[in-house]
Amino acid sequence: MSTIPQASKIVPQRPWKASRKDRVETGSIFVFAALVSILVVALTPLKGKLAYFVIFAIAYLAIDFVFHLRKAGRPAAVDSFFRGLVTMAILVAVTPILSILATVWIRGHKGLHLSLFTSDMRSNAFTDPVSQGGLIHAIVGTGLLVIFAMIISVPIGILTAVYLTEIRGRFTRPIEFLVQAMSGVPSIVAGLFIYAAILVPLTKTVNGIQGSLALAILMIPTVARTSQEVLKLIPNDLREAGVALGGTQWRSVAIVVVPAARSGLITAMILGVARVAGETAPILLLTGGSGAKNFNMFSGSMGSLPNYIWQAFASGTPEAITRAWAGILVLLVIVIALFSIARFLGNRKVGAK
Repeated sequence: MSTIPQASKIVPQRPWKASRKDRVETGSIFVFAALVSILVVALTPLKGKLAYFVIFAIAYLAIDFVFHLRKAGRPAAVDSFFRGLVTMAILVAVTPILSILATVWIRGHKGLHLSLFTSDMRSNAFTDPVSQGGLIHAIVGTGLLVIFAMIISVPIGILTAVYLTEIRGRFTRPIEFLVQAMSGVPSIVAGLFIYAAILVPLTKTVNGIQGSLALAILMIPTVARTSQEVLKLIPNDLREAGVALGGTQWRSVAIVVVPAARSGLITAMILGVARVAGETAPILLLTGGSGAKNFNMFSGSMGSLPNYIWQAFASGTPEAITRAWAGILVLLVIVIALFSIARFLGNRKVGAK
């Protein structure tokens, strides 16, 4: 009589998990492909890191294909080839990102010091020693520019998404086309529009609110498209329940649909902020780039991190270059933090509190 094994003694099987033999074979193919790339670069005019990588990729795919063809047949060889191709594509995509992060950290951390976040450049030049002056004025300016851009763009973007998703009136298709077209508008075009429509005929001087208007133009498509996709995830049962309880369409949207998509809408807002936080062209054109703190958005030039970085690089001295890389590092940390928050909120279930 057979006995049923106890549940505690059953070991789950993972046939897809690579065995030790598979790992040894993959490592051997990797080493052989690396040796081939070294030999080819040494014996041919091809030189440089790019040559090593390209030859290694070709050699690895070819050797891996032939190995699996002889071992398990053509289907396994084709599967292995495309798996290796996808892996190479991932490496090509990730390597520049890691290189950028490493370069910014290596060159930027040298310019970090305490006064960098407590002082401005009102009494200092970019050619002064790095320990003198700071970028608090640029951080304040960037924060104010982004906040006012949010005040303008977030309501417009969310209401546009509500119209496209819930109302779906006669102008739905034209508005969707315009929103999609605006997503690809270069930032300098938005800056030139505000310059020609407001600065030249009306204010005739630079100030912060003009920069926020340009950033809002760039931010609206991101907020609208992301909010539209979030609202599409809300089940129709919630909309029908709101109407069944006697609510009008507007009240159902305002009381049921929008609160259910709250975390997703916050994610859309944060993605929009991250989209415009590092924009340079409209800021250089419209805000002036003061070296002192300015809390008045409607009067006087205003500093920002992109402007600070541009002015530091334009100075050209080693001290100024170090300041520029420190500013890039601070801006990159801000953008990564915003994307991380958006990612965290985006992973939550729509409607979760």
